[in-house]
Amino acid sequence: MESFEINGVTLVCPEAQLTEKIRSKLASGEYEGSEARAVKMRVKAGHRVLELGAGLGYIGALAAQIVGASHVTSVEANPDMIGAITANYARNGAGGIDLRHGAAVGQDYEGDTLAFARAKQFWASRIAGAGDTGAGVVEVPALRIDALLGEVKPNFVIMDIEGAEQYLFAAKWPRFVKHVVIELHPKQYESGKVIKHMVDVLSRSGLTYDPVASRGTLLALRRV
Repeated sequence: MESFEINGVTLVCPEAQLTEKIRSKLASGEYEGSEARAVKMRVKAGHRVLELGAGLGYIGALAAQIVGASHVTSVEANPDMIGAITANYARNGAGGIDLRHGAAVGQDYEGDTLAFARAKQFWASRIAGAGDTGAGVVEVPALRIDALLGEVKPNFVIMDIEGAEQYLFAAKWPRFVKHVVIELHPKQYESGKVIKHMVDVLSRSGLTYDPVASRGTLLALRRV
């Protein structure tokens, strides 16, 4: 299988998922470039890191280079990617990362599972909508954000979850969270008020806009 190296992290993508677009991003080093930049800029030794949406395992492995694998928890909903992520962690000496299969949901979500729609390009997979049907839709564990935060107690949280981020800000976030990095997906939101709501909740939590770590649709906030 083809392997790619970015920032000292070796990645292998399953052939079934390796489209030309994904291959191009991996080969050029642009894959998750803004997220990687934010991690290298803001994650410090001693931090506990929570990643929502592990993808290929790149950001988790990169964070583990800084804080150690035992200080990283990664969550991935797509069952097709768990094996690849585990293998990529092992390739990079990060087998100790706590990888959890499931989708992050709001604290008011009721139920133990939810429908998840797998896509040809893994980075487009997302929580299923009303129009999603067929073999690509599977039930995955629902992981409530309040329980995740309370258990992991992360100092740095980074997420790229294809629009599901909008459901994670029903209440203030705890003070031990020092940095939050969110890949926004405006096309998945009903209105611009969704972004305002997320920012307002994090502002009430004591976090403010971090212009240096932010880039494009990647929104970074830090505690002040």
